[in-house]
Amino acid sequence: MMKQAKKYSLEDLEIKESLKNWREIIAKYQKPNNKKAILQLITTFLPYIALWTLMYFSLSWSIFITIGLGLINAFFLVRIFIIQHDCGHQSFFKSRKINNIIGTVCSVFSFMPYRYWAKTHNYHHGHSGQLEVREVGDIPMLTVEEYRKRSWFGRLRYRIWRMPVITFVIAPVYYFIISTRFPIFKFNNWKHTAITQIKDNIWIAVGYVALGFLLGWIKFLAIQLMLVFFFGIIAFWFFYVQHQHEKAYKEWKENWDFLLSAIKGATYYKLPKMWQWLTGNIGIHHIHHLSSLIPNYNLEKCMKENSVLNKYVTEISFWESLKMINNKLWDEHQKRMISFSEFYRLERMKMA
Repeated sequence: MMKQAKKYSLEDLEIKESLKNWREIIAKYQKPNNKKAILQLITTFLPYIALWTLMYFSLSWSIFITIGLGLINAFFLVRIFIIQHDCGHQSFFKSRKINNIIGTVCSVFSFMPYRYWAKTHNYHHGHSGQLEVREVGDIPMLTVEEYRKRSWFGRLRYRIWRMPVITFVIAPVYYFIISTRFPIFKFNNWKHTAITQIKDNIWIAVGYVALGFLLGWIKFLAIQLMLVFFFGIIAFWFFYVQHQHEKAYKEWKENWDFLLSAIKGATYYKLPKMWQWLTGNIGIHHIHHLSSLIPNYNLEKCMKENSVLNKYVTEISFWESLKMINNKLWDEHQKRMISFSEFYRLERMKMA
């Protein structure tokens, strides 16, 4: 049986032609720099530990001061996680061994099992935008047709799931407690991955038990779980903004294209300089998806020196990103995300 040719729009063909040499463009930015990596470790862990210590003593002054400090320190935990994330891609240090050691240490702070999360995240990079495996590395989402076929109760469940308080507050709690503790994904040859997940969770447990006894369980858990909670909200928001913008890229495997999934499927979340720094440049997500081997400290340089990489990407400011809360369903015909109200408006027009 002959393999059916992929379907490309005129815009897709233009992107593929303009970026046909994208591998050559990004090659020089894929080289880890140990000095930059060490500097990032210092500028991340020292402020985090200092603010964590201040939070510890502030519990005796005012819980509101502690919460305020926690909101700031959660962004340094985001930076710690970005370091872990880069180590999982083997892009932070030149040495694989050092990457794995630092990644494991970071996982004790982030509460995310290092090797298991890295495995699922790397899978996401190789399949981002594929509708068959959309649940890996992205916020769960239905297509218009899938939503249309659901019963009223099935639609209600999905609508509840897509409520902001559930998606960005409750879901991260479930993710940290359940999804990262048990092997939810069971792809081929993932038995070893499940074993590493157990080992990584043991390392995290050992770290928490040691710190609990050292600092006192109540104070330690009050501070650390608060930070992980805030960090989870930030992380889920970024995953959402990066892959569920209006003109995203969602295709079934037969029509999926890696280059298009990176350029159209990931956004450039343009944030003020300080917030870009605090979030480890992860907002430059289209370039990160072009190559996960580019360490976060090289992403901005790659973007600034190669404007062609930004020509077709969806650029979103913080205020523009807030509107994306209404993006609920993927319309395969229009090739864009739509709201529930738009879905029902289109359904009424069909009935008329």
